[in-house]
Amino acid sequence: METWRIVATALLAAAGLPLVLVVMAKVRDRVNSSARVAIGGAITFTALVVVAVLTLTVLPGALTWILVAVVAAAVGVMVLAS
Repeated sequence: METWRIVATALLAAAGLPLVLVVMAKVRDRVNSSARVAIGGAITFTALVVVAVLTLTVLPGALTWILVAVVAAAVGVMVLAS
């Protein structure tokens, strides 16, 4: 496995875990239901895991780094907007 794939996946995870928390907070603010918060967190975490596995295995380099940048930008925007 190439080193750049491991680095990209680590950066994706570092940006993605706060994204899961921010999504859960946004769901809690909009719908005051613990079940929906858990569902929102589970969906976001599952999507993050799927993208991380694809990053480690099959995605080409350019697409991988674009995904890392998009996730990092989304976290930045969501944190600044709240």
